[in-house]
Amino acid sequence: MTDRPARVIAPVMLALFAAVGALMGDRALPLGLTVTAAIAGLAALVAWRGLVSWPLAIALLATAAGLVVLGHGNSANLAWMGFCVIAGWVALTSALPVTVVTGGALGLGIAAEWLQQRDEPGWTAWVVGTAFTLVACVFAHRLRETVVQLEAAQHQLAERSRAEERSRIAGEVHDVIGHALTVSLLHISSARLALDEDPDEARQALEEAERLARTSLEEVRATVGLMRTDASGETAPMPGAADIPALVESFRRAGVEVDLDLDGGLTTLGPARGLAAYRIVQEALTNATKHAPGEPVTVAGGDSGGVVTIVVRNGGVPRPGAGAGMGIRGMQERASAVGGELVAGPHDEGWTVRARMPR
Repeated sequence: MTDRPARVIAPVMLALFAAVGALMGDRALPLGLTVTAAIAGLAALVAWRGLVSWPLAIALLATAAGLVVLGHGNSANLAWMGFCVIAGWVALTSALPVTVVTGGALGLGIAAEWLQQRDEPGWTAWVVGTAFTLVACVFAHRLRETVVQLEAAQHQLAERSRAEERSRIAGEVHDVIGHALTVSLLHISSARLALDEDPDEARQALEEAERLARTSLEEVRATVGLMRTDASGETAPMPGAADIPALVESFRRAGVEVDLDLDGGLTTLGPARGLAAYRIVQEALTNATKHAPGEPVTVAGGDSGGVVTIVVRNGGVPRPGAGAGMGIRGMQERASAVGGELVAGPHDEGWTVRARMPR
């Protein structure tokens, strides 16, 4: 919190009201000017040192004593306006207990003058004015603290949103590149083996790897393009549940034995859940291909009672460390993001990934 306005304006106002009070009072002019100079000097020193809390309160109460000397016995003297300045200065820059004690001391000072000069009609106005200034500045202080806290919370929320967006983009890129590299390597391996005996088959495998790489590059561009605020034009749509058969077919063309069993309700999922279902199947197939190569894979999915279930099961025992990487966590986060859950682990004949999410 900044107290710069109070530190700049308040000393000037204190010196001004002290000078006017010296001129309006019945004290000798040299004494009045001396007290005024002391008040102005002390206020300037307090502002220059940036005192707050109890040191500020003590120093300003000393200036209040000087104001009492200048305005003693005369409620019409504008030196008493300095009490309002002191109350506002402390309230704007210090904690509430310090403000309350300072306000009480100022009130006692005016009350003491009132008891000595009961025929003066203006003491009530100074008590009310000082109290009003104190309360108004306390509220202003609290309001300023609230604004600062809200700005800090807004900054933290923006940072959290950016971190979540970066994490989401990283997950998308991981899934796309992992799938593209895995399937492309299968095609390249097939092309290498068939290069001498069947050049046509090798050419087809390389063409399929090239097509898959281009498709994956478009997905990466579309995903990363979401991070740009100045992106113009249309971007490629993200895949959904209706694209799962084409995804499975890409693995089949790479030589992976995949059995697909989806009911029609799964392909009508909305964009968010459709994308989650597609990415879960994509990552599960990629992991099955990497960790249990050559083993058959079964992909099944359906909608029962408003709950979508996707099961990807592969034969063979996964290699050590399978399931400990980013892929499983990414799939679990995708399922959780749409209100579902995902479990993955070994079964008697291989590895199973099971996801459930509400429609």
